Amino acid sequence: MKHAITLLSFGATLAFVSTQLLASGSIENGKQKAATCFACHGADGNSVDPQYPRLAGQYNMYLQQVLHEYKDSQRENPIMKGMVATLSDQDIEDIAAYFSSLPSKLDTLKGHVEGDK
Repeated sequence: MKHAITLLSFGATLAFVSTQLLASGSIENGKQKAATCFACHGADGNSVDPQYPRLAGQYNMYLQQVLHEYKDSQRENPIMKGMVATLSDQDIEDIAAYFSSLPSKLDTLKGHVEGDK
């Protein structure tokens, strides 16, 4: 019984520590680093202009992947290419942490899909 409790305690500690290690990015730092993003995507990540994606509530890893794809020219957009050109991997993790932490206001795709009016 004592052995089982020790194993459970060790497992719980390991799970807690690994969760902290896997967490990426600082929300507070991301908010500061994302200031230039606010003009198009909104400070709350919920752009009111349908030509700009709403970033609030998106998956953290998705946001990181997209930013890396713009930076590596796997996605073509001259504006975004310029915006991400100087971002470090840590900057990208922080910005993704910030936008993914925000509540989304996207309850429908109406007006947010190209060609939809």
